[in-house]
Amino acid sequence: MKKILIADALDKESMELLKAVPGFDVVVKTGLDEAGLIQTIPGFNAVVVRSASKITRPVIEASSGLQIVVRAGIGLDNVDSAAAKEKNIKVANTPSATTITVAEYAFGLMLGAVRQVGRANVTMKQHKWEKKTLHGTELYGKTLGLIGAGRIGLALAERAIAFGMRVLAYDVIPIQTKLPVAQVPLDELLAQADVFSLHVPKTKQPILGPAEFAKMKDGVVIVNAARGGVIDETALLTALQSGKVRAAALDVFAKEPPEDWTLIDHPNVTACPHIGAQAEEGQKRAGLEVIRLLKETLA
Repeated sequence: MKKILIADALDKESMELLKAVPGFDVVVKTGLDEAGLIQTIPGFNAVVVRSASKITRPVIEASSGLQIVVRAGIGLDNVDSAAAKEKNIKVANTPSATTITVAEYAFGLMLGAVRQVGRANVTMKQHKWEKKTLHGTELYGKTLGLIGAGRIGLALAERAIAFGMRVLAYDVIPIQTKLPVAQVPLDELLAQADVFSLHVPKTKQPILGPAEFAKMKDGVVIVNAARGGVIDETALLTALQSGKVRAAALDVFAKEPPEDWTLIDHPNVTACPHIGAQAEEGQKRAGLEVIRLLKETLA
């Protein structure tokens, strides 16, 4: 029997299918911190995580017989891939499973930001009728600046083009698409875009900081449903206070959950608790892909 640790819950249907695989002994233990994972992981052949559990070097080193770590999601920043490689442990993820999920979500954040939907909802729940103060803009005719044009970025571009937007994109590698998306240097993107959406992995240093905000037009909109830390949050708050940034819609933060709520408390910030991939369809695709990867590795 191959022992599989589910450290972060998969969707219900995928869990039932996984438990039915002959030769798999599936154990569900969620909510484990590093110490808990170190104590639990010895003897397991596979561990499945989403974004909550952190498979750190100490966890990897505590394992015995571990063959694969699977991240049911896009990024791998919660898995120490270098430590896994040193022990010949495979690391895999499900990069295409939630492409549509996150692209639709980012587009929804963008629509909500330009029309102040978040602020309107909050003030209505405070029993305030702020009709005369909640002015917005259309997306039609505006320029979307994509920072990162992989699967999700291009899926968002497709939706933006359908709304009549012009799309510019910055990426460190050549963009492969038949869509009318112009790849430009970052400085050109910063100068021309009306709305920015980030679709990049976690970076050592923020991609958008004081220097980058200074190069933008006044009154831009920022959307981030990628990873916390790719935007300098202090610089973003300053840009919101000055009017350089008119609105921001954020699903991810440098520290999750946040310890400093100052940015989130700004009236022109719409904030969500990292739920970009949490649609039923995307989670089902991710779960099925996890099963395929486990079968492929452990069979």
